[in-house]
Amino acid sequence: MENNFDGLKVMVIDDSKTIRRTAETLLQKAGCEVVTAIDGFDALAKIVDNNPDIIFVDIMMPRLDGYQTCALIKNNPDYANKPVIMLSSKDGLFDKARGRIVGSDEYLTKPFSKDELFEAINQYR
Repeated sequence: MENNFDGLKVMVIDDSKTIRRTAETLLQKAGCEVVTAIDGFDALAKIVDNNPDIIFVDIMMPRLDGYQTCALIKNNPDYANKPVIMLSSKDGLFDKARGRIVGSDEYLTKPFSKDELFEAINQYR
């Protein structure tokens, strides 16, 4: 199935340069406009400037973790309806449950495949 996300604006928040690069490359090839952020603080400023359509956020980050970042996005009436997909290197039920509590829409375990990434976007675009 060919994924065409032309013009879709996706934000990837992860402190790992490798993950940011991988996601950015895959998404740009599919036609997305990609905004990356290295942590929650960086992301919050960029969300206001870029107004992404969908947000991927890593759980384990310094300063402001993925749960806190997701909660801040979801508590802002301007962005509460933005799909937020948590990224985690642990496939834990506890993490998934905690992600739901802060309002995340979906949960991907790292390393994620291209198909998983696109499937998540297709669900929420």
